[in-house]
Amino acid sequence: MSDIKRPVKIMDTTLRDGQQSLIATRMSMDDMYPIIEKMDNIGLYALEVWGGATFDSCLRFLKEDPWERLRTFRKICKNSKLQMLFRGQNILGYKAYPDDVVEEFVYKSVENGIDILRIFDALNDVRNLESSVKAVKKVNSHAQLCISYTLSDVHTHEYYMNLARQLVDMGADSICIKDMAGLILPKAAYEMVKGIREITDLPIEIHSHYTSGVASMSYMKAIEAGADIIDTAMSPFALGTSQPATEVMVAALKDTPYDTGIKPESLNEITSFFAPIREKALASGLLSTKVLTVDINTLLYQVPGGMLSNLVSQLKDMKAEDKYNEVLAEIPRVRADLGYPPLVTPTSQIVGTQAVMNVISGQRYKVVTNETKDIVRGLYGKTPVPIKDEIRKLIIGDEIPTDKKPSDMLEPGLKKFEEEMKEYKEQDEDVLSYALFPKVAVDFFKFRQAQKYKIDPELMDKENKVYPV
Repeated sequence: MSDIKRPVKIMDTTLRDGQQSLIATRMSMDDMYPIIEKMDNIGLYALEVWGGATFDSCLRFLKEDPWERLRTFRKICKNSKLQMLFRGQNILGYKAYPDDVVEEFVYKSVENGIDILRIFDALNDVRNLESSVKAVKKVNSHAQLCISYTLSDVHTHEYYMNLARQLVDMGADSICIKDMAGLILPKAAYEMVKGIREITDLPIEIHSHYTSGVASMSYMKAIEAGADIIDTAMSPFALGTSQPATEVMVAALKDTPYDTGIKPESLNEITSFFAPIREKALASGLLSTKVLTVDINTLLYQVPGGMLSNLVSQLKDMKAEDKYNEVLAEIPRVRADLGYPPLVTPTSQIVGTQAVMNVISGQRYKVVTNETKDIVRGLYGKTPVPIKDEIRKLIIGDEIPTDKKPSDMLEPGLKKFEEEMKEYKEQDEDVLSYALFPKVAVDFFKFRQAQKYKIDPELMDKENKVYPV
């Protein structure tokens, strides 16, 4: 069979996943602002600018309003679509939220400038995508639904094709193969795209990370099989635990049937702009050389790059860095015990932390986190395979797990959240910031008021005072 040939579109991740993967999402709006218009004018299909960890990081570390950031992108960008990463029922947080919160967050994301919502579920439980898709359809936006890619005896080609059919039936506007750990090999990428293409004519996008060193090769095979869009990052924030480099993929496809139409020379100014930001991050230690290297052991342990850095940090805090290799070996065992969840937020953090607890305590599941218990209870959704009875009893005793959709057990929350934070509210979107990250959002609201009235936020905290706006 001859390869399918078509021009390939580029979705650049520099402003979201690129910087999230390499510098913990610490790029401020001041860092990005001068180059946004230039990026918008070079012929990219889309810019990933929002979602994932950017929302939390804006509030917590950068003291920026994430909604204002999005509005700024929208004001500047006239040519490229704006895209965000959305964790389904978890929105941008780490637990299931009520349907009314999910729906309102989708509405406000689109209203403030998002064109494409990339929606995924960490367990590939399609029930956790329903509320998001319904909300996207109501506002006539684009729902890109994801296959969270991982490796196990359960995650066969047939498994993924069945999942792809479900996503198409749900009303996906496009399909993304989301390989968050850099696990997809060239042959698998080709076969997966080819299989999905036989199911649907919807656009297919492939997202991978360079952690294992194979992503560019996998992209090329995916393109040959019919992938329409690839995710890349500008070279200063590419490779390592980030995506393949935009400049490299544009050059590699030039003068082929897959030519992106982007002129390689048009990327030079953008590369030059981000280079000193990268150097500054390296000099400060924010960008660690550990996340820039190729680690083929990724294929063995299946641990995303961000998860590796979290493990190192956890073990360092516990003065147990010598246990690193033991924890890496324990992660696949915990993952198997918990029904083989793909390792993506929040399951990656849950599995990783539980592996640390198992190793540090010297006895498996002697210390069990609440999040691990909640996975076993079914509160995150249905795991790819049922959790064995002996593991369930070890973790939650005689409790009976639920088989209900997680959000069906939650009461509507918007009015409650608004009542709790009404004294801080300056815009409707503030309620959503509070709903996802209550303490972090309140700290930001106090900072915002302090800046407005030139008041020391420390004094505001001590007096527990809120100044009227």
